Amino acid sequence: MSGRVLSSPLGRIVRSGVGRKRVQTVVMTLTTLLAVAASVLAAGLLVDSQAPFERAFAAQHGAQLTAQINGATASAAQIAATAHAPVVTASAGPYPVASLHPVAGSGADLPAGTALKQMTVVGRSGPASTVDSMTLASGTWASGPDQVVLRAGPGQGTDFTLGSHVTFPDAPGRPTLTVVGFANSVSDTADAWVTPAQLTALSAGASQYQMLYRFTDATTGTQMNADRTAITAALPQGALTGAQSWLQIQLTADGQTAGFVPFVAAFGILGLLMSVLIVGIIVSGAVSSQTRRIGIIKALGFTPAQVVRAYIGQALIPAAVGAVLGVLAGNVLAIPALRDTETVYGTGRQTIPGWVDIAVAVTALALVVGAAWALALRAGRLRTVDAIAIGHAPPAGRGRWARRAASRLPLPRPVVIGLANPFTRPARTLAMTGAVLLGAASVTFALGLTTSLADAQHAPQVATLGNVVVNLGDAHPGIPIKGDPHLAAASPARVAADITAQPGTATYVGSADTTVGVAGITGGVSVIGFTGDTAWASYQMISGQWFTGPGQAVVPTRFLAATGDTLGDTVTLTKGGRQVSLRITGEALDTSEHGMQILTDLTSLDGLGLGLQPQQFNIQLTSGTDRTSYVDALNAKFASIAAQAQPNLDGGGTVTAAAQALAALLTVMIVAVAGLGVLNLVVLDTRQRVHDLGVFKALGMSPGQTIIMVLTSVAGIGLVAGIIGVPLGILTLDYVMPLMGNAIGTAIPSADINVYSLPELAALALGGIVIALAGAALPAGWAAGARPITALRAE
Repeated sequence: MSGRVLSSPLGRIVRSGVGRKRVQTVVMTLTTLLAVAASVLAAGLLVDSQAPFERAFAAQHGAQLTAQINGATASAAQIAATAHAPVVTASAGPYPVASLHPVAGSGADLPAGTALKQMTVVGRSGPASTVDSMTLASGTWASGPDQVVLRAGPGQGTDFTLGSHVTFPDAPGRPTLTVVGFANSVSDTADAWVTPAQLTALSAGASQYQMLYRFTDATTGTQMNADRTAITAALPQGALTGAQSWLQIQLTADGQTAGFVPFVAAFGILGLLMSVLIVGIIVSGAVSSQTRRIGIIKALGFTPAQVVRAYIGQALIPAAVGAVLGVLAGNVLAIPALRDTETVYGTGRQTIPGWVDIAVAVTALALVVGAAWALALRAGRLRTVDAIAIGHAPPAGRGRWARRAASRLPLPRPVVIGLANPFTRPARTLAMTGAVLLGAASVTFALGLTTSLADAQHAPQVATLGNVVVNLGDAHPGIPIKGDPHLAAASPARVAADITAQPGTATYVGSADTTVGVAGITGGVSVIGFTGDTAWASYQMISGQWFTGPGQAVVPTRFLAATGDTLGDTVTLTKGGRQVSLRITGEALDTSEHGMQILTDLTSLDGLGLGLQPQQFNIQLTSGTDRTSYVDALNAKFASIAAQAQPNLDGGGTVTAAAQALAALLTVMIVAVAGLGVLNLVVLDTRQRVHDLGVFKALGMSPGQTIIMVLTSVAGIGLVAGIIGVPLGILTLDYVMPLMGNAIGTAIPSADINVYSLPELAALALGGIVIALAGAALPAGWAAGARPITALRAE
């Protein structure tokens, strides 16, 4: 409003109303702030969860095809010439590349000597490029010898800090490199980068090269296959040894973020309902509590239209302040969640789009204006004499039956008065019940969601089984896992015997994997064969049961959807002209390999003639066994063979942790809004009954009894709201969790949805009382501190 408007008689009424009703002004500001902040956060994350990979891929000019080419078959000039193929629009490389097995050095978050997963190391002189132009998350680029840049985000890079060291024992001279930076490659082109000269030293003369391409058409699998064929044709026969399509990376990336959408949407809806309810409560209370004042200003000559404008202005001023502060708060609170996306995709600083801020703020203010307009219009149309005649007390006789019923209870008088008070204003009581109900539902939903996500996150997988993992040999012949070519090959039978004999071993399982063909599925399907205590290795089952012997298989949800199979059907695996048939006995919670994986007994694969032997053993230790000592003792037995034991350090997913943190944050915000709604209603009720309070105090009611009376008036409401809100929260979880599972391509076991225990449900039901009492505590203290003479003289 302009200064001229604010100085007018109408403006003075607006200023007076805002100044006189300080508590309502503050509550309106805080409520709008929290409502807008929660909405900005939820809406912003929903927008951010839509195609973050695609945005990052465009920003980095990601590689649509990452090709690995044999330098012994094709020269560097021949490789570079593929950039001129008709389908290619941009390229980068060739870069020397090597696959190496590092171990943690000093300064890492892992014990020194801990073996890490195989790294793809590329020699690049800098992060910028026409294709796969990476961003540095921290540190600098490798510019000299003995320096390495690790990939930021989930993976090996999380175990290191700037200045820590990583050793490559399978490289000449077992060099130790210093970590000087962390970089993001949305194309997933490498795990680490060094200078080209350093890569040559690590690989004893580069014999493999990496070439990165972008194409005219590369949005479908068919187009990508044609592009790859064109590159293969431009090279000598057999030169292309491997290629990675960006479509597969996109599928994985989108699957990680898709799970965010359902639960963020659920919290957004709860927050929106809460915002609508509380803002409506506050505006209606502000207008209804001043009906008498409206009659007075009408008697002074103000028209109904002026009355409406005045009370819209009184509501709009604090709401506008709250909206501005809420937009700022929402953007600040979104930083940690958006940072996860930034780390994963390397898109630089991510912020909530400006249009989301504007849309949320405008919507919130429109809601305030609409509520104020409707209520002020009704009051403004009252006849002047009727508006002046209306007092603060409720209509005569309302709630009398409740007072009579409560008076018969063998309870102290303050408690009786408090129990009967909600029935004198049923509309206000209903509004308070709704506010507490939504708060209780949010808490119930959030607790169930975090528990469900934790259960799903810790569901058994090959990577997470046991306390200790033992790896045998290496995928590359002649380079054993410890980098010593003179070590004897590890016999799985001997390793199993050593594990069994080692004190502290509770149980173990061995596993081997390969790729097989399955009818109806294009490309290979991963299959894992287990040996040892296969029952202990059982995954969490969605339906059916874990395999109990040869000839049986367990598969994930996405595999069943892709093949059209159901439990009890037979799936045929083919490899090298041979085939075996397995009966599907169960559907497991498994999202690895994009949910396209078969789990079976290792002997089930004997018919393929592959001679598969376990290459990994997962070990569960007995209670009280020191893991470090156990690993050291086992490695002493493996000193002369190509096997190595290490602690199983596989952790949970960052997406799950982010979802749990976000759920907690949104819940706190919704509960805070609910508490503010209760506070406003109790303040309004207490002020309108201030004369009654004066009478009670004059008759001897102590401050403590006054507090009991006020708190009792909301305790029953909180209990009822909690009892209703808990089932609502449970129903919300039952609806949202399957949606989250569908988004990432899996069903969710019922055990991960039915996560509430009876004691938890009882506590959650009482949570409604906690929310109500917390909101009423401040006005109860104000009522207790009011002097009787002041209360009796109040209108």
